[in-house]
Amino acid sequence: MAQLRTRNTKGKNATEMAKKIKRGNALRQGSAWRGHRVLIASLLVAVSLCGVAVWLYVTSLESDITETLVSQRELVSPLPRLYTVECSEDYENYQRYPGCTPQSCGRAVTDGVVTREEAESLRRLAERGLALAGSEGGASILDLHSGALSMGKQFVNIYRYFGEQLQDVFTQEDFQLYRDVRGRIQAVIAETFDLDPNLIYLTKPTFFSRINGTIAKTQHDEYWHPHIDKVTYGSFDYTSLLYLSDYGSDFGGGRFIFMDPTGNRTVEPRTGRVSFFSSGSENLHRVEKVTWGTRYAITVSFTCDPAHAIADPALP
Repeated sequence: MAQLRTRNTKGKNATEMAKKIKRGNALRQGSAWRGHRVLIASLLVAVSLCGVAVWLYVTSLESDITETLVSQRELVSPLPRLYTVECSEDYENYQRYPGCTPQSCGRAVTDGVVTREEAESLRRLAERGLALAGSEGGASILDLHSGALSMGKQFVNIYRYFGEQLQDVFTQEDFQLYRDVRGRIQAVIAETFDLDPNLIYLTKPTFFSRINGTIAKTQHDEYWHPHIDKVTYGSFDYTSLLYLSDYGSDFGGGRFIFMDPTGNRTVEPRTGRVSFFSSGSENLHRVEKVTWGTRYAITVSFTCDPAHAIADPALP
């Protein structure tokens, strides 16, 4: 009987042990599930926070854009799209040149003056020229008229610095295309603003620009500050930009923003697109910082003062 009671005791203990093991497993499984729930909850919170951060970032990028005048996807051709604005009072303080000084002011955009193929050829010209040097910051320029080329934190004259080497970089056809395009831009500005085409002159600075997201090293690299061309350069009466790359595929950011009292308005660059405007304070503007990729463009500037006229460039 004693042996039987011992066996029963052992059986009872075994049963209790089995129950404890089951309870322990259940507790561990519950704890593991609670741990998984905490992890999943943490991941969901993290994803939500990332989503909020991205939304805030995108919102901050576009917070100062109240209207897109022309998007990259649109094709404005054959006629320019003109937006008239009231001329500033600044013109009362400048010498007037009949047939040229703005009587009506505004800004216009066209995709019907320069073909995409021509713009791509001019971009290749810019790429070859800027490959000779370049700024340490985010903005580099190449001025075929004066020969100025960004090199580090300074500028060099390509015609003096590189001399005959330029024969391997540029061709006469490159310069001829540049002159032809400049002439067409001048003609469309004169027609759009009802000017005498013989009384509007090319002026300086007129240059290629290459902009990327590299941190600015000098004030020349800080291209994003609001400014008025007539104030900054003095001789400008009409400013134009020929875009050589596409917003949204070649680069991000880099939109051109007109800063009006009633809100900001933007032009999205498109290869071959020409944007032009009267250069007074009625067209206060800036360029967004480029966030990725590389933005190529040509600034072509015009004056009403023949004393500030410059000639077309020629390959030595």
